[in-house]
Amino acid sequence: MDAATFLLQLVIILFSARVLGEIAAYCKVPSVIGELLAGIIIGPSVFGWIQISSPIYLLAQIGIILLLFEVGIETHVGRLASSGIKALVVAIGGIVLPFLCGFYICYSLFHFSLLASLFIGSTLTATSIGITLRVLQDLKKQSSPEAQVIIGAAVIDDIIGIVMLALLYEFSVSGSVNLFNAGKVLLFIVLFFIIAPFAAKAASHTIKKWDEKSEIPGLLPTTIVSLILLFAWLAHALGAPELLGGFAAGLALSRQFFFPFASFLHESKEFSQRVEKQMKPIVHLFTPIFFVSIGLSLNLKTVDWHSPFIWALTGSLLIVAILGKLVSGFLLTKESTLSKLIIGTSMVPRGEVGLIFANIALVAGVIQNDVYASLIVVIALTTLIVPFSLRFIYSKPKKTRSLT
Repeated sequence: MDAATFLLQLVIILFSARVLGEIAAYCKVPSVIGELLAGIIIGPSVFGWIQISSPIYLLAQIGIILLLFEVGIETHVGRLASSGIKALVVAIGGIVLPFLCGFYICYSLFHFSLLASLFIGSTLTATSIGITLRVLQDLKKQSSPEAQVIIGAAVIDDIIGIVMLALLYEFSVSGSVNLFNAGKVLLFIVLFFIIAPFAAKAASHTIKKWDEKSEIPGLLPTTIVSLILLFAWLAHALGAPELLGGFAAGLALSRQFFFPFASFLHESKEFSQRVEKQMKPIVHLFTPIFFVSIGLSLNLKTVDWHSPFIWALTGSLLIVAILGKLVSGFLLTKESTLSKLIIGTSMVPRGEVGLIFANIALVAGVIQNDVYASLIVVIALTTLIVPFSLRFIYSKPKKTRSLT
């Protein structure tokens, strides 16, 4: 692809995302739906103007990393920590239930191979934190008590998902599983989350001092973006998803994040507010590219809609994909029914995480194109129904919630 073609594609992506996002917002629908629809329309499913390419994919990854940074900097760390047990319950329930049900359906009912059934079951365990958080932001609910549980559960979900993916990939290549390697990946991820906030806070302290003396405008966004990308790279180097690096950096710069024994690192709320304000235009530039890219990655024309096999497999997996995550919210015992429903619904979308699992299974030759197409439809539907569902749920009369 030459530079001129890429520039034109970028124009189409940004413009279509904005137009359809505005239309969605006008229709009282979360703007992310418009951005997803833009990708479907300009992608191979409809007009076929744009295919996913390496430059677009990289910009999309920057978009999700920056979105998670914004989520991190807006997160109330105390509430996030207090929701730890609840988040763990939701995450484990949302992994075990879809995995076991998906594996049983594929292995026992459709007679897939053991490895294919494991991959498909694992695909159903994924949660796309980006989709849900964008919807919560559109609905002004990103700081709600439910959101803290959702964020915590999604982070745990991603960590477990990466370990599962490492195990399955190794099994698909060598035919065996090395638990030592999986444990090493998990250890590196845990170490990253222990070290990253302190390092990011120390770096932000340096950036603040530099900003006070700098005579050149634009130092904050330049250095903060560099810090975010550095932590995304570090997360990847240690075996964690890059987006968790962005989340860790945002968390450390949050106004509610403090080190009890390092008072010299405590930043003023004014500094955090300045960082948040100057980063918003950059975040809003890149994040639509990510959501459009999800639509671009789908090719609904490849689905044989007349095949009973496709309908049976897709329908079965879709039911498991929705109910498995929905039930995870109801594993919490002390919350209201409305809170449980919000949490369970928010965990449903698979988005980019599910696409990664499905694509690796296809490339490794574990599944065929028809099964891959079925998974893509399930991922697309779980991604598309959640924004509508959450808006509908939040439009209901408010009830007393016990989440605090």
